[in-house]
Amino acid sequence: MQGKIIKGIGGFYYVHTPEHGIYECRAKGIFRKEKVKPLVGDQVSMDVIDQGEHTGNVTEILPRKNQLIRPAVANIDQALVIFAAVSPKPNFNLLDRFLVTMEYQQVDTVICFNKCDLATEEEKKALVDIYGQSGHKVLLTSAKTGLGREALGQILRGCTTAVAGPSGVGKSSLINSLQTEIQMETGSISEKIERGKHTTRHSQLICIAEETYIMDTPGFSTLYLEQLEKEELSRYFAEFASYEGECRFLGCSHSHEPDCGVKAALERGEISRSRYENYVQLYKELAEKKRY
Repeated sequence: MQGKIIKGIGGFYYVHTPEHGIYECRAKGIFRKEKVKPLVGDQVSMDVIDQGEHTGNVTEILPRKNQLIRPAVANIDQALVIFAAVSPKPNFNLLDRFLVTMEYQQVDTVICFNKCDLATEEEKKALVDIYGQSGHKVLLTSAKTGLGREALGQILRGCTTAVAGPSGVGKSSLINSLQTEIQMETGSISEKIERGKHTTRHSQLICIAEETYIMDTPGFSTLYLEQLEKEELSRYFAEFASYEGECRFLGCSHSHEPDCGVKAALERGEISRSRYENYVQLYKELAEKKRY
C-alpha cells in the first residue's frame, strides 16, 4: 500500500492513504543502515501489520521531487507566506528572508496579505507596488469578508503547500475559511495523531481535498541563510535583473559601487526602496558570515 507521510515524531510515521485513512508506522531498519530518514511529505510504500488498528511498517521511500532543508520536508510544490496587510504591520525584512530561503530551495512562493478588510486602498496598493515585480504571485485576502478566497483555493488545489507566517496574521482563520470551497479532513487526522500521544510541535501535513495538502511551517521567525553566498543574493531579487546590465562593474554587488544600474533605478523609483534596503542588509550579513 502507498501513502504520504503527514507527520513524523518519536520514531513513528503517520501515513495518509486516500482510500483507508491514516496508519501509524515504524520505519524498517534498512533506512538507518543506509542513513536515509523518512520525511514529512514523502510518498512511501508500507506493509500493513494490523488493518483494524491501522498500524504498519514503512518499507520504501519513493523518489523525491525535492527536499527542503528547513523545514525538513519533501515533495513540496509551493509555499504560501501569509502576512497581515495591517494590524500587525507586515515585517518586510522577514518576508524577504522567507522569499530568498524558499527560492534558494527552488520552491515557488505565493505572497498572501490577509486582513485586507482593515486596510485602506492606498495601503493595499503599496503592498502590490512593493512585491508586484518580485517574481512572486501576490494575493490580497480577507478571512472575514471572503476576499480572495476563491483564488486562494484554486492555488492550493492539487498541490502540497507549506504555509508560513508570523502569529496574529489570521493564518488559521484564512485556511479555515476555505471550508466553504474545500472539505477539510482534519478531524480523523488529528484524532489519530493525538492517539499516538505525540503533541510536540512539528511539521505536519493536513489533507484538505484529494491530492491537496497544507503544512503549517514551524520556526518561521528563525530563518537563516547558511548555505547562500553573498554573490548569489541578487538573483533572488527578480526586479534587479533588467538593470544589472547598466552597472559599470561586472559582478556589481549593488551596495556601494558607483555607476550601479540597480541603485539608479532605485533613485528613479523603479525599484522598491524597502526591497532594496532588505537586500543590502542581507548582503552585509552574508559578507560578515564569511569573515568568521
